[in-house]
Amino acid sequence: MRRAGLAALALTALGAGAIVVWRGVRGRRDAEIDTGRLRGVVEKGVTVFKGVPYAAAPVGDLRWRPPRPHARWHGVRLADRQGPLALQAFNAEDNGVGPLPMSEDCLTLNVWTPDPSTQGLPVMVWIHGGGYVNGSATAALYDGAALAKDGVVVVGVNYRLGRFGFFAHPLISAEAPDALKGNYALMDQIFALEWVQRNIAAFGGDPTNVTVFGESAGGMSVNRLMVSPLARGLFAKAISQSGAGRETATPLAAAEADGAAFVEGLGVKPSTAADLRAISADAILNAGPPDLSRGWGPILDGALLTEDVTPAFAAGRQARIPYLAGSNALEFPIPRRLFEAALARRLTLSADERARLAGAYPSDADFTRHAISDIVFGEPARHLAALHAAAGQAAFLYRFSVMSEAITKTFKGAPHASERQYVFRTLNASIWPTGAMDQAQSALMSAYWLAFAKTGDPNGDERPHWPAYERASDCLIDFTNDGAVAKPTPDAAVLDVIAAIREGGAGSGPVSRGKAKPSPRARARAGSS
Repeated sequence: MRRAGLAALALTALGAGAIVVWRGVRGRRDAEIDTGRLRGVVEKGVTVFKGVPYAAAPVGDLRWRPPRPHARWHGVRLADRQGPLALQAFNAEDNGVGPLPMSEDCLTLNVWTPDPSTQGLPVMVWIHGGGYVNGSATAALYDGAALAKDGVVVVGVNYRLGRFGFFAHPLISAEAPDALKGNYALMDQIFALEWVQRNIAAFGGDPTNVTVFGESAGGMSVNRLMVSPLARGLFAKAISQSGAGRETATPLAAAEADGAAFVEGLGVKPSTAADLRAISADAILNAGPPDLSRGWGPILDGALLTEDVTPAFAAGRQARIPYLAGSNALEFPIPRRLFEAALARRLTLSADERARLAGAYPSDADFTRHAISDIVFGEPARHLAALHAAAGQAAFLYRFSVMSEAITKTFKGAPHASERQYVFRTLNASIWPTGAMDQAQSALMSAYWLAFAKTGDPNGDERPHWPAYERASDCLIDFTNDGAVAKPTPDAAVLDVIAAIREGGAGSGPVSRGKAKPSPRARARAGSS
């Protein structure tokens, strides 16, 4: 089954293919797509179309249903302002969240194009992060103008969040047994990628050269799309920034039970799916955001998601395309008082396994500071790169270690999400001051991303060579304050222990280079025993 219920529905309702029509109107540009004519605006030297609807509003009877095609409009639709945020607990201090308003009617996207008269440009489709509960493609942080100036078409996608994005209930399943269910956020992303396939030529883009890229929950989405049968063929390259990869999705039956418990907690006793859809959006939102770290999120529904990411990669069932992945130097420095609970949520460890893991680090302080980041982000990115390379596919692994001077007294390593402003070259949206060093590293990192999007290889233009990942060499590229440095994975021994524990054996994990060298702390322990 290939995208049944999504692309087929859209194409049946709307017809195939966008008509490429560009007209200049006092600094504006028109584009004809499959639902009508759009009028964008010229900003920062590129043309941008804002708030473009790619699906019908998922409200009323369309809540908790697969996305539907948007109706055609007559005349010219102005695309000069951002669409609403998806419903979320709004945080004005989060630079990954755009401006209000917000609404359930949130399925819009933005398109930046460098030259409307050019055809066949590479396309980069951005999926924002935020734990599947917050964020938006409308944030200034994700302004695609700088990337577009370098010869790509950039698309930023809003999708449903929180319990509007992932939710299952027995009544919804019974209502339409054969329909896709549960993974509405991922359905939206796939629907947007289908929109790109039909319409991106109208903006100068090449639908056969699409790179999907995302960070955190967006990176996790990229990994899920890599293994979803319904997303196959919708993109030609993938970038997963801090996208984890070892997490497990919830089986549909368990997700239905969770949904039923949630509704019961609201004091609602539904007898039909319509009763569920009658629950106010405020009641759902005010119940608080679900927690991705506690098992909520993507659902194994048997159609959109048939298996988890790691086993799919291990069996070679992921998309056979160039893949770039990595993590930041110190994603989540967990305070010591919260460390044990955080560790228990992510790994079930015997006393011996915990001792092995702790002993792999130079000190207790390093263990508590780095372990969660290594378990959630560092080891899975390396493991997926190794599996992808073993399948004969191009894989590239990175570490992001750039530290602005302003944060060196606060952080011991580059924190979660800090690479985004370097990729987009939007340092003006940084929540801390940046300087000339940051500008230089942003230009360098962005150039690698652009080259990968264009050709599937991040190298070129005399940048330091980024070797393709291989098990034997275990080389990544480290983005540092002094530039990009290709080197063996610096914390390989630690990541090997994490991989071995996860695989249930005593081996060296995904990369075998002989027996892993013990840390100085482990050697000291051995000498005193």
